[in-house]
Amino acid sequence: MVSPSALFRTLIVASFAAVLAFAPAQAQQVMTITTTTVTWTFDEAGDYAGEDADDDAGGAFIDENAALLDDEALAEDADFASTRRYAPNAALATLGHAKANFGPFSVIDNATVRMAGDVTSATPRQFAAMLAAFPGLKRLEMIDCPGSLDEEANLILARAIRRAGMETVVPAGGSIRSGAVELWLAGTVRRAAPDAEFGVHSWADEYGREANDYPANDPVHAEYLGYYREMGLNDAKAREFYALTNSTPFSDVRYLTRDDMARFVTLN
Repeated sequence: MVSPSALFRTLIVASFAAVLAFAPAQAQQVMTITTTTVTWTFDEAGDYAGEDADDDAGGAFIDENAALLDDEALAEDADFASTRRYAPNAALATLGHAKANFGPFSVIDNATVRMAGDVTSATPRQFAAMLAAFPGLKRLEMIDCPGSLDEEANLILARAIRRAGMETVVPAGGSIRSGAVELWLAGTVRRAAPDAEFGVHSWADEYGREANDYPANDPVHAEYLGYYREMGLNDAKAREFYALTNSTPFSDVRYLTRDDMARFVTLN
């Protein structure tokens, strides 16, 4: 015999079953929305060479960081990445037809590269990529070079030019200014046309302080003097040339001739 309480529970369950049987089917649907986040990774390798460079280089991988390791170690004693020597003209000279372009460098033939433009933090790696693609380059013609926006990179590049045994040339009508003069000094052989133009002035840091605003014993001065001695200037000439450049404010440029430069270094 069924007890009244058991009968009551049975009726309750049956009532709920009836309600569910007639409920709209839509009430039991579940909608799921999935959101996907996409992260973009940029490969900057294309910044270092023009379209023609891939053909000449044969698509080979270039370990640029390894190529620059020795030079970066040379510049680690002084922290002056934000200092600059830069004296732009209204327009840069054109370089004509080139086999390949790497930043400010235009490869003219297997032995000659021309330079027009400034030096940035990327320029040493562009130079390394160029030498990997064209290992026979021996002559750097400096057509219109306003200087550097990154002095640490500029001295790294200069030492790479010296290590590569390159000849540096300022041809007829050529103008090199500011930090680009350091690059010209790096040539194992230095040449300049009679009308070549050399513009010099003080470097400046990111706060507008110039060389003469720093104490005489600051490591940044030792870095420049050491570099000039590396490039063949004796100690007296190194100090004289450094003082000459810093006697002109960053906002101005003092122009020197080929004969002026011959007072400090041997020209060929």
